[in-house]
Amino acid sequence: MEKPLLIWGSGAIGGTIGAYLARSGSDVLMVDMVAEHVEAMNREGLSIKGPVDEFTTAIRAVTPNEISGVFKRVLLCVKGQDTAAAIDMLKPHLADDGYVVSVQNGLNENLIAEMIGEDRTIGAFINFGADYHGPGDILFGARSTVVVGELGGEITLRLQTLHKELQAFEPNAIATNNVWGFLWSKLAYCSLLWANAVIDGELNDVFGSKTYRLMLTELTREVIRIAEADGTKLEPFDPFDPSAFTRDADQSAADRAFETIFNHRLGSAKKHSGMWRDIAVRKRKTELDTLLLPVLDAGAQRGVAMPLNTLLAQMIQEIEAGKRQQTWQNFDELRSRMTDATV
Repeated sequence: MEKPLLIWGSGAIGGTIGAYLARSGSDVLMVDMVAEHVEAMNREGLSIKGPVDEFTTAIRAVTPNEISGVFKRVLLCVKGQDTAAAIDMLKPHLADDGYVVSVQNGLNENLIAEMIGEDRTIGAFINFGADYHGPGDILFGARSTVVVGELGGEITLRLQTLHKELQAFEPNAIATNNVWGFLWSKLAYCSLLWANAVIDGELNDVFGSKTYRLMLTELTREVIRIAEADGTKLEPFDPFDPSAFTRDADQSAADRAFETIFNHRLGSAKKHSGMWRDIAVRKRKTELDTLLLPVLDAGAQRGVAMPLNTLLAQMIQEIEAGKRQQTWQNFDELRSRMTDATV
């Protein structure tokens, strides 16, 4: 096992993974911008709570300006909009033969590769449910798929080593030769998570809605069409099956997929998407600029019409600016945007 492992960003994603790895005996150093969070972890340990597990583990943590030394392995677990700044700060501490794993939402792998090189970048897909509840306190609401993969599709020794270590967190973690297939499937699923952010309701209110089912199906299909245009093989993950939203799938397949997602989430303590929590609870901007807007750009480049996702992005911007409320009327407006060809 290579030591030590630097986890940059100790919130919902990094905090959950870091706690499990530290408890398993991995040499982990956490980095976070929030001084109170760092102080709490050093003083009292990092606590995981919720239906999945409950424990507190001792762990080392520093703020970015306190870090010293050189590290061969870095898990980057910050919000997409913070990616460039984080890479700038950690670059002096990354070994020449080291690598950064983008344990984030979106396609941040591209930006990281531009900044430090593709050979020093590993992709990752995560979908587990977790929330940062305060200094030293993380809610782990539900398990789900964890995947790591080289950007070029190779199964390398470093990937196998990383995969083995991550199994201390998720025993069913996957080392893949098609990380882009997982990432594009997640972006399609994320359209539904973004939808949750514009209403006053929970995720399962979205997944279980029959009133808005056709609109939500088309919202998802818009993203799937980008992957189809590129010839990307989409990968299923628990609980989302992208094949239910491809050009060859009918509405009954999508209906079954929504039912599967709804039933899967019945046992989850995470009731809202991270986007919803950013707006309603943490009173901060979402990852719109680095998560949804790049998808719209990709659609435009490939000639894929995305009227619903475009309107959804506009709604998010207006909610963040205080010009729109989180209400079910937003779903009515999205549904009205559907053309006769998509109904």
